[in-house]
Amino acid sequence: MTFEEFYGRYYVKMLKAQKRLQDMVYNYEKQVNKEDINPVMYVSTRIKQPDSMLAKLKQRGFEQTLDAALHDVFDAIGLRIICSFVSDVYDLVSWLHEQNEIEIIQEKDYFAYPKPNGYRSYHVLLRIRKGIGKDLYAEIQVRTIAIDCWASLEHQIKYKKKLPNEHMLQEELKRCADEIASTDLSMQVIRDILRNAENL
Repeated sequence: MTFEEFYGRYYVKMLKAQKRLQDMVYNYEKQVNKEDINPVMYVSTRIKQPDSMLAKLKQRGFEQTLDAALHDVFDAIGLRIICSFVSDVYDLVSWLHEQNEIEIIQEKDYFAYPKPNGYRSYHVLLRIRKGIGKDLYAEIQVRTIAIDCWASLEHQIKYKKKLPNEHMLQEELKRCADEIASTDLSMQVIRDILRNAENL
């Protein structure tokens, strides 16, 4: 099933809403201190694949319809924002709260409360209040570049059909995630020291 077949006339609207959210993030980049390290490394976007959306609706007990896809789950439109440092993640989320164009409806802070597998990120579910994508929902995931590297590899490993010594691999992945989180904190400390030195 194609995007056009499933999302119908909403597909173009979703693409435009996705682009508008991406432009908002680029505008945020322009507002920060030009002399500082760029807080956003890159942004990726996607519209959820129809097959993936139908599977999610079924898993959650919703009807497998377009209306349910747009109103019962909130991630048909997705953005992943990759930041340099953990503080950049929180700064960007605070900025999102200030944007009148969107309404934050749910947040999950996996930096403060990591998932059991060690995954750390900040997830924001939002509704677009006005403009191109009015009344559409989207999910924004904000990660550091270090955690994004781990998550990309973990995703590939996790979706292998047969994993030898699966429990051991899960423990190793968790250990790697914890080490990366520790590195993120160390890099944040280095950045804070340099910032403080510049202000002396």
